[in-house]
Amino acid sequence: MKIVIDLSKSVYEICKEHPEVVTIMKDLGFENITNPGMLQTAGRFMTIPKGATMKHIPMEKIKEAFAAKGYELKD
Repeated sequence: MKIVIDLSKSVYEICKEHPEVVTIMKDLGFENITNPGMLQTAGRFMTIPKGATMKHIPMEKIKEAFAAKGYELKD
């Protein structure tokens, strides 16, 4: 069964619920997510879609990476 992640939640909330998401996001190009200070500050208001737009990473690529690890992203 896939784990569903709500894309309306902040990156901070998602990483708190699912710590393994940090590794997936880092591998996708969100290097700053491993910095605890960044996660505590920007992560509290940043969502995955907003971060994808800022980093120019297609949401489709993000959804595929999460699906490969057993996650489903819900808008």
